[in-house]
Amino acid sequence: MRLSVCSKTDKGLQRYRNEDVGIASADGHYCLVADGMGGQAGGELASSMFAAAVGEIFRDPAEISESAGVLRVQSAFDLAHARILAHAQAYPSFTGMGCTGELLCFCGSRFVLGHVGDSRTYLLRHGSFRQLTKDHSMVENQIDQGLLSRQEARHSRFRNILLQAVGSAEELAIDLLQGDLRQGDIFLLCSDGLHGMMEDEAIRSVLAFDAPLDFKTGMLVNMANDAGGRDNITVVLAQVQG
Repeated sequence: MRLSVCSKTDKGLQRYRNEDVGIASADGHYCLVADGMGGQAGGELASSMFAAAVGEIFRDPAEISESAGVLRVQSAFDLAHARILAHAQAYPSFTGMGCTGELLCFCGSRFVLGHVGDSRTYLLRHGSFRQLTKDHSMVENQIDQGLLSRQEARHSRFRNILLQAVGSAEELAIDLLQGDLRQGDIFLLCSDGLHGMMEDEAIRSVLAFDAPLDFKTGMLVNMANDAGGRDNITVVLAQVQG
């Protein structure tokens, strides 16, 4: 399958630094988003460490099988997790550092997706738009328990509390998803600086618009900033050309 990819990140309107990382690999084998957290620039370092670990695991540009893709995705998360934990243990001022992780790997006509935290991956396929990942967050649990509606969760004071993050606890549970690639598919990986500021329907309408990917990434970032830009905003798009 041929792929077109594009990424864009912006610090937003209310943050002093950008702790997000978004990468669409030049060889088209993977895309990632990481949203860092932690004081003393720990969040910025954690997301960079995640991206570096992925780059090491995926340094061989050759096309891989789906089973190899699963192994690489798992290995990338494990490597980043171990390194972030070790850094925080060596330097106590970085205690609490960590990041979310979205890692989408393309394996011929299949994909492998790894997910931790509250960054998200969406898929637009033949006009149908759906969220592939489930947030590892307190408010998502409250929604599951019927304690909050999804609209109420958007404004909850607990919306930024994560139950899983890369580097934040000894044990890391990664959500893994595998599936087929189809011509015309558009994958969106994004930090909560996008999906926390925009309704899904607004995001879908941009992805469905007949325009180049770089135009769509720019439009999504601009719309999130127009809505308040409360957080760093990162958008990565990958479109299957056939």
